Amino acid sequence: MKKPLIILAGPTATGKTALSIDLAKAVNGEIISADSMQVYRHMDIGSAKITKEEMDGVPHHLIDVLNPTEEFNVVMFQRMAKEAMEGIYQRGHIPIVAGGTGFYIQALAYDIDFTENDSDVTIRRKLEQTALEQGVEYLHQMLNEVDPVSAGQIHANNVKRVIRALEFYRQTGRRISEHNEAERKKESPYQLFYYVLNMERKLLYERIDKRVDAMMEKGLENEVKSLAAMGCTRDMVSMQGLGYKEILDYLEGRLSLEEAVFVLKRDTRHFAKRQITWFKRERDVRWLNLWEFEGGRKDVLDRILSQLNDRP
Repeated sequence: MKKPLIILAGPTATGKTALSIDLAKAVNGEIISADSMQVYRHMDIGSAKITKEEMDGVPHHLIDVLNPTEEFNVVMFQRMAKEAMEGIYQRGHIPIVAGGTGFYIQALAYDIDFTENDSDVTIRRKLEQTALEQGVEYLHQMLNEVDPVSAGQIHANNVKRVIRALEFYRQTGRRISEHNEAERKKESPYQLFYYVLNMERKLLYERIDKRVDAMMEKGLENEVKSLAAMGCTRDMVSMQGLGYKEILDYLEGRLSLEEAVFVLKRDTRHFAKRQITWFKRERDVRWLNLWEFEGGRKDVLDRILSQLNDRP
């Protein structure tokens, strides 16, 4: 019998955090964060990190476990999440993976094999240097020449993924797009309940704009100043997250504060759109279109619980 795994995913600002708490209480669950930024300490406002009060006694994993100077990637997430799941199952609880980083969720849900990602970082460092010297478009063109499918799926500005695709090709002689396609066809080793929250686009964008305004009011500028004072620089993985790179551009004189906020809102809306596109490509997803639930969060929770109760 496969062990149950609940996933509560979706674009930013759809209310995943509050629903995940209600769900965890209802099913005796523990939450694993699938967020590439909430894993970092001292990065609370820009990552919209859940507070201790909001957790309301529900155990959370993969939050505040790394310093901003440390690197975090999908391989680390998969390993750390699996370790957390082992403990959750041993305690007789159900793991609930909550977040919006689709690649991380896919890697865990289908146990994607990253064994080719060995410890030799020589190729990666050379590619990072190429990006610095030649620019991201040049690097993206390099990828397009060896793996046009991946180049079409990965934006040139997503330097980390472009480098990963090129590194994989140089390590193995295989296109990462072909590898990923084969991995996607794998059946999940879990009894998977994969939910994606969705919201009417206009409302979602309004919520994103309000969230950014609230972040600024809570002191996002001072948070980024503190990180910079700690030695965090724009080339670090942590500082490439939405909210941090834009405010850093303001602090370093590249943008005015008004321009930085505008760019942050715009890029967060674009990010949410890309998240929706990602989840639409995923198998096994059960869409929770919030406009279909007149009773709001309670009705959404009831839908999930009824399906969980029907499981064999």
